[in-house]
Amino acid sequence: MRVTSMVAGLALALAACAGGEKADDQAAGDQAAGTETPAAGTSEAPAGTGATHDVDMTLVDGQYRFVPEQLTIKSGDVVRYHNRQGGPHNVMFFADSIPAGAAAVIDAGMDESAPLTSQMAVAQDEVITIAFNGAPAGRYHYTCVPHQAMGMNGNIIVE
Repeated sequence: MRVTSMVAGLALALAACAGGEKADDQAAGDQAAGTETPAAGTSEAPAGTGATHDVDMTLVDGQYRFVPEQLTIKSGDVVRYHNRQGGPHNVMFFADSIPAGAAAVIDAGMDESAPLTSQMAVAQDEVITIAFNGAPAGRYHYTCVPHQAMGMNGNIIVE
């Protein structure tokens, strides 16, 4: 069983690394042509109408964390969650800890795997993007499902 798991893990790692030079060559060609290819693993969410904010999903002193753990935004802003270290990570909002009417906004604003839950960011520097278009004011409590028991929680305050 252990050998099978190790072989499967190695196969995934090799698959993830395959084609690196080709991707670099493509990016250089796109840059020279004045176009940019979206980063691999970047989720596509509806564009926001306001500012863009960044949150890192990482390890800080051996603890899984969203950095910053609390962020104040305005309705229409976009939050990009970056898988910096210790992944895989995702973002799951608690249905009982968001304002009334917010569930539909969150579901419409991200590439989700389940209601109120983003896709998993597996690759280093992969980004989860969530648009808060029309988000009602209030506190939005969320967690990283794989690291919830380890205290990886955060809050968005929509003004």
